[in-house]
This record gives sequence, C-alpha cells and structure tokens, in this order.
Amino acid sequence: MKILLVHNYYQQAGGEDQVFKEEFNLLQKYGHEVFTYRVNNDDINRLGKIRTSLYSIWNKDTYRKFTDLIDNINPDIVHFHNTFPLISPSGYWAVNAKGKTVIQTLHNYRLLCLNALLFNKGGICEDCISKNLRLKGVFQQCYRDSFMASSVVAVMQFIHGLMQTWTQKVDTYIALTEFARTKFIAGGLPSERIEVKPNFIYPVPVAGTHGGGYALFVGRLSVEKGIDTLVTAWRTLNPRYSLKIVGDGPLVEKVKINPGIEYLGRKEPNEVLELLGDASLLIFPSECYEGLPKTIIEAFATGTPVIASNLGSMATLVNHGQTGLHFTPGDPDGLAAKVEWAFNNPDEMRRMGLNARREYEEKYTAQQNYKMLMNIYNRAIERSKVKI
Repeated sequence: MKILLVHNYYQQAGGEDQVFKEEFNLLQKYGHEVFTYRVNNDDINRLGKIRTSLYSIWNKDTYRKFTDLIDNINPDIVHFHNTFPLISPSGYWAVNAKGKTVIQTLHNYRLLCLNALLFNKGGICEDCISKNLRLKGVFQQCYRDSFMASSVVAVMQFIHGLMQTWTQKVDTYIALTEFARTKFIAGGLPSERIEVKPNFIYPVPVAGTHGGGYALFVGRLSVEKGIDTLVTAWRTLNPRYSLKIVGDGPLVEKVKINPGIEYLGRKEPNEVLELLGDASLLIFPSECYEGLPKTIIEAFATGTPVIASNLGSMATLVNHGQTGLHFTPGDPDGLAAKVEWAFNNPDEMRRMGLNARREYEEKYTAQQNYKMLMNIYNRAIERSKVKI
C-alpha cells in the first residue's frame, strides 16, 4: 500500500511528534511504501503572525503542493496527524479533490475547543463543544491568552464548519480512546466515521527492575497537567519519598525551587524508558481530559504502576487497584495519601506493575496496532469509494 503521512511539527516536541515517527517506522517495517509531508512550527517566526494566521485558515500553498504530491506518488491513503497552523484544512480539500482517501488522527480536541484541551481557568470546560462559532472562547482568550490568536482559531473552525470540511472532506477519523470518541460525536463529527485506535510503543521496551525507590512524573510542566497539585502534595511527602520530574514548560521554576523534587529537564525517549524502568511508580496528575497519554503506555510497557487522576481517558486507561491507583483530580491531599500507600505496600505495587505489563502486551503492542490500523485503512478506502 502507498501511504502519505502528514504532520505539522510543534516547536516543543511532544507525544504527537513521536507517534508520527513511530507510525512511519511501523508502516515501513511491514513493507508499505511510505511518503511524508512535514512542516515545522519553527517557521512561524519567519512567516510572521499575520501570514501564519491566514495559513491556519486556508494555506493555498498546501493545496497546490498536495495536488502535485498526489499526482506524483498516487497514494492509496493520505493520513493526517496535526495540520495546525501551517498546513491547514486546505490539505483535506486537495486530497479529496483527487479522489483519495483522507484519514485524520484526533490527537487532541482542536476541532471542538480553541486551546484543544477542553480546559479553561483551571478546570474542565465544555462550553464550546456544540457551538459553531466559539465566541465565549474568544472573549475568554482561551488560545494563548490572546484575543487575536483565539479569534483566528475560532474563524478557522467556523469557516470550515460552514464549508462542511469536518463532515465531508475527511473519510475517517481516528480517536485514541472511546472517551474521546464520545466527545467528538457530541461536537458534531459523524459517529460512523470515527474509529478508535490507541497509541503504541515500538520497539518493545524491556520490563524494568524498579529498584530506584522514586516516583516519576514525565510531561509538560503546565497548569492543566496538574503540576500545582503535584508540587503541593510533595510538600507533605518530602523528605520521606523521592520524586523525579522530567519535562519543561511554564511552571518549571515552581518545580525547580522545591527542595523535595529532583528536576531532570527534558530527556530523550530512551532515557524516559530507563527512568520508568527504575521507578517505583509513575504519577500522572493531569486535570484535563487528555487524549491517550503516551507516558502511561510507556509505564505499562516497563511494568510501572500508575497513580492517575480519575478523569477522562486516565480513568479508563488505569484500572484502579489493578494497574495503578486513582485519586480525585486537583486534590493534593488525596494524591499524597495514594503515594504514601503505594510506598508502604510494595508487594501490591509489584502486582500492579505485572498487571500493567500484561495490559501493554494485550492492547498496546506494535503488532496489534498495525492490524487495527490496516483494518481502519481498508474500511476508509471502501467508504471513500462509496463517496465517489
């Protein structure tokens, strides 16, 4: 099969960028002819704000380049990951005009929410899900705390809603969890076009020994990730228990000044897996819904139990008492109590770690993911034939 993978890289590399790379490697491994179209948000500084804003709504260069690409390589599938802001939805239109099958992986909630998180002012927000014009999000400056930036995203969403881009120009969407699928259906995407396929880990990591005696956090250091909750909880746990933090973000200084926390900065994926393999547990205190946190899947793959917020995708990913523990999101005392219990019950945590590894082997291996992806591709091709 000929497959064109499309991705707009972020300035700060994250899970979506890694998934794009791993999916490319997986498809190549199974003998497919894989092409890529990639742009990077580092170009935003060169383009300037006005040009970038216009591109996010409709990038005519993208349309022209995709038209040429389709003619040159004649792919069976064009699979989009992130299109915001430099590729734009014009890519869907170009591919659709050539009669090719369009797939879009829904890594976040960009089609439903200006900031793509369904999170505002410190908590979950679904005010705009069912709205075509998300004026409330504009006036609350939900995207980058900017009225103008929020306006641009709202205009992009509104125009393409009117143009029926989301409902007519994408053959199949891939949601990462059933939870996310229900949100996108509530937001107006056609339910029959939304498939569910989780992320995966490739190659298979070795299960860890977990002899480091520390808890670990890996992720963006920002409000929606529950950093305030984590730091507050650790004030009551220090110096009895050790916490290592990997990542970067706007709350980095709050982490650095806490004497009970060892801040490690950014780490390469292989280094993160090593840290997980040596950790007693992973803490995932996110206060937004999340898509499918790759860090949790990595923890499962290394046999590391997870203490996670009982919210959104985390509530179903982590089976309380089996692969980890839940706590009420935003509750530092509840988190501290769960951490203390975990360190005081090593046999139970060891059992949960073994369960976590089994969970990975049953649901998140590359082999299983490939089978799911091929089934989705084949159904999408058949769907696009009916459309023609």
